[in-house]
Amino acid sequence: MEAADEERAPLLHPHPPLLQEEGDSEYTGDGSVDINNQPALKRSTGNWRACFMILGVEFSENLAFYGISKNLVTYLTKVLHESKVNAARNSSAWSGACYLTPLFGAFLADTYWGKYRTVLTFLPLYILGLLTLMLSTSLPTSMTSSEAGHQLHSIAVYLGLYLVAFGNGGVKPCTSAFGADQFDGGDTAELRSKGSFFNWYTFMINSGSLLASTVLVWMQDNVGWGISFVIVVVVMAFFLVVFLAGSRVYRYRPVGRSPLTGLSQVVVAAVRKWHLELPEDSSLLHETQVAGHRIKHTDEFRFFDKAAISVVPSASNGDEIIKGGTVSPWRQCTVTQVEELKMVLRMCPIWASLVLFFSVSAQMSSTLVEQAMAMDNRVGSFSVPPASLSTFHSIGVLLWIPVYDTILVPLARRVTGNPKGITQLQRIGVGLALAAVMMAYSALVEERRRARAGDMSILWQVPAHVVHGVAVVFTSIGKSEFFYDQAPRGMRSLCTAIGQLGIAAGNYFSAFLLAVVASATTRGGAPGWIPDDLNKGHLDYFFWLMASLLLLDLAFFVYCARRYKGNMAA
Repeated sequence: MEAADEERAPLLHPHPPLLQEEGDSEYTGDGSVDINNQPALKRSTGNWRACFMILGVEFSENLAFYGISKNLVTYLTKVLHESKVNAARNSSAWSGACYLTPLFGAFLADTYWGKYRTVLTFLPLYILGLLTLMLSTSLPTSMTSSEAGHQLHSIAVYLGLYLVAFGNGGVKPCTSAFGADQFDGGDTAELRSKGSFFNWYTFMINSGSLLASTVLVWMQDNVGWGISFVIVVVVMAFFLVVFLAGSRVYRYRPVGRSPLTGLSQVVVAAVRKWHLELPEDSSLLHETQVAGHRIKHTDEFRFFDKAAISVVPSASNGDEIIKGGTVSPWRQCTVTQVEELKMVLRMCPIWASLVLFFSVSAQMSSTLVEQAMAMDNRVGSFSVPPASLSTFHSIGVLLWIPVYDTILVPLARRVTGNPKGITQLQRIGVGLALAAVMMAYSALVEERRRARAGDMSILWQVPAHVVHGVAVVFTSIGKSEFFYDQAPRGMRSLCTAIGQLGIAAGNYFSAFLLAVVASATTRGGAPGWIPDDLNKGHLDYFFWLMASLLLLDLAFFVYCARRYKGNMAA
């Protein structure tokens, strides 16, 4: 079988894996296969040998993404001569597209192509977008100076940008899920390694971000935009070749039915049978007799159990049967299908509690930058650009991941007995608490800055950026691992994309909150909390508001986490 068809193979290990010690079997116990559609050998496939090549793709993708996004507003205003309002709006629209397209890519991966083929298809589109941007920067001034030439230039730029957004949609949700697939869920040693994978996945994200916000941004401002695009094209093309070269090393997971179709069938079948009584014995609910992956019945969201009430095929109801006299799946679903919907619903409150965390992340490039602009940015004879302080966030992530992975996890493992040290939900909770501390610290800094009328060093912001970086190590990585592990088997790419959608929701909520605050605090001619001259406002009040909301959010999260019941695979 060709590599492109790898994840369309039948499930060769139908029963859920039992945890085993390393070396108990030469084959994986989680149903993964190799490129030839044979049971994957542990000694020659997967694990870190495969992840290094996958992580290279993620590094190149983030180098390209942040190389564009960090300085996009500058490019749109200085090169395309857009107004600041239009540039900000178009930049936000493009960023939003980059977080929405992963839903489409994840759907293709989970339903038709598999993660490997999806990455292999969308990565060249990403490179094509970068090449388009690179060519747009080399258009001669004589061509772009006219109105028609300027329009052509704009078309080329936006074509490149949205090709990048489309390519990102197939790469972003699949690299993390495909990397996690390289570890056998039935092996205790590999299970611990999977937790480390998400740490190093985030490490590569921030490595790309750090290089983009320093080296690439400097080159864009001082050398030229074209050379920066040449660099990212070369880097991404190199890792595309590396990714392709690892085809025989990867472990592949089967592709099942469309996850969205399966979920929709449960909802439709439950609504159609809303008037029926559920049997007291849940074993009477419909379940397939074919050996395969099954999920135990749970008592939550009992209304949807009605979708699995057994229905006898009747020739008089032709719209309810299909060929062979089998009841239509839009009228009768299996318990496993119902439980997959329940798994997704259980994750929704956790997802909602993460939106505010990513709203805090949005402050790092908005209100925190505005605060920095009102501070003394001189450090000796050097002037620190306010936006460059975000590098301390990346440094905080890069330094804390090795500490967390090599020191904190082993220590916590001895205390808790958990192979990952602490649970995913505990990890997310710690990050939420740190985000609240960071916003409270920023409020105190702003109070002191106002008292000193701006005569305060910009370096006072460094702890806020570092603490936020540590919070990301806890919450963002915990989120990625949580949405992978707790997702139904056939929906891991899609649920990973849904988790990333929280970043977009956080940005939109931040914009909404800022608009509400501005409207509420500028009535009657008042300057408001966040005026153009921060010395006349109260940015500290806004930071205290964010800290208070985070504490409420943390309480909501703890409540949801205590009630959360994880996967119940049989």
